Amino acid sequence: MAAAAMDTAGRIHEAVNVYHFTGGACAELVVLGAAAAAGAGPLVTIAAAGDQGRGLIPPCGRCGQALLDLHPDVFVAVPTGAGPTLRPIRKLLPDTYFFPDAAAHRIVRFHKRYYEAIATARKTSTVRYDDPIAPCPATFLFEDDDAHRTLNGTVTSVEHHRLDGLTAAQTRLDGGTSSDELKTGLQSHYPGLSSDAGVEIVTFTVEGGDPQSCREGAGRQLSGN
Repeated sequence: MAAAAMDTAGRIHEAVNVYHFTGGACAELVVLGAAAAAGAGPLVTIAAAGDQGRGLIPPCGRCGQALLDLHPDVFVAVPTGAGPTLRPIRKLLPDTYFFPDAAAHRIVRFHKRYYEAIATARKTSTVRYDDPIAPCPATFLFEDDDAHRTLNGTVTSVEHHRLDGLTAAQTRLDGGTSSDELKTGLQSHYPGLSSDAGVEIVTFTVEGGDPQSCREGAGRQLSGN
């Protein structure tokens, strides 16, 4: 088995496990160690593959638990009937135990078009669905943006609302966007999102912080409490 993982800086970490009949670590755990030894921060994506034509292989339960605790925002490459796809690790372990002392540093993903607005504090909130985020320091990751990639920030609050009840004031919209346009945009971004679905309004600042302070909140958010 071999595994590869990418961190928020875009670095790729690779590793293989060495099979022995007495047992040993899976390739995913070996690559976690390799990334840690290289000083990597939170991991963004991870994939593992087997030899002898086995191809892409999803993590076992032990590896999944380790990933959830240490890198709760990582996306995992898994095989499907339609080909490889990426899934959040929490989707692979929806009802599992979350280790509250893991002290994992969190990632909040944004489309790269929002970098300038967030970096200049013109955008200080986002509306999310089925994407648990806790108030705590985090790395803001701008996907597919090799020029900027990340900002350090802090999630300051998370408010829960029904989609059909959102107002422009609650979502902190500027004058150029109406609440109806926002709702339509969210339903386009999240196919199948019903009008009575629960969404979260997340506010944030761009600044540094201590990731240790978010361990309890992260556990509550991931466990759904």
